[in-house]
Amino acid sequence: MDSSAKTNSYVYSKNDGEKLLKLARSSIANKLRVNINLPKPSEIVAELQDDVFKNQLGTFVTLHLNKRLRGCIGTLESTQSVTEGIEQNAISAAFDDPRFPSLTPKEFDNIHIEVSILSQPVKLNYKDKEELLSKLESGVHGVIIRKDGARATFLPQVWQQLPDKSLFLSNLCRKAGLSENEWKTGSLEVMTYTVEYFEE
Repeated sequence: MDSSAKTNSYVYSKNDGEKLLKLARSSIANKLRVNINLPKPSEIVAELQDDVFKNQLGTFVTLHLNKRLRGCIGTLESTQSVTEGIEQNAISAAFDDPRFPSLTPKEFDNIHIEVSILSQPVKLNYKDKEELLSKLESGVHGVIIRKDGARATFLPQVWQQLPDKSLFLSNLCRKAGLSENEWKTGSLEVMTYTVEYFEE
């Protein structure tokens, strides 16, 4: 398993990430009632007693099937522990992402799981589009945008598909249901965060 840790104040080890990935897979398997040889989620949680697992941070779980997105659900901020967030978001990514049908038992063995642990989002102050572009760090920042009730986020991993900052922001605006040029007006509330992420 591969891990990529970013500049969070919390540092999760590769071993921590493997445990969280196991929890995510077990949570989905338990819901599907497949792979009965996997430990139950409650058994895995009982082993995750280190303080890092009790942090109340946003988490995301992303599923891929044949290298294509198959579900992604998360929370940007949380009053739950990291373990609770991973368990619930794994189930939601598999069964409650409105963009996809529920995961099937046949698909389960072929899904690729990624878990992300978010730092606390911080407001990004900027005056115009040039300053916004200059302050965003490609490949590092996750970005949240808000305007008039519309909101959307891209995890830092999305920079791998959209490395150009302008295209990144335009696609994020579309995801929020806004004009793709909304980020150029200077009227968006923008917040950034970093992640520590682990994948199978």
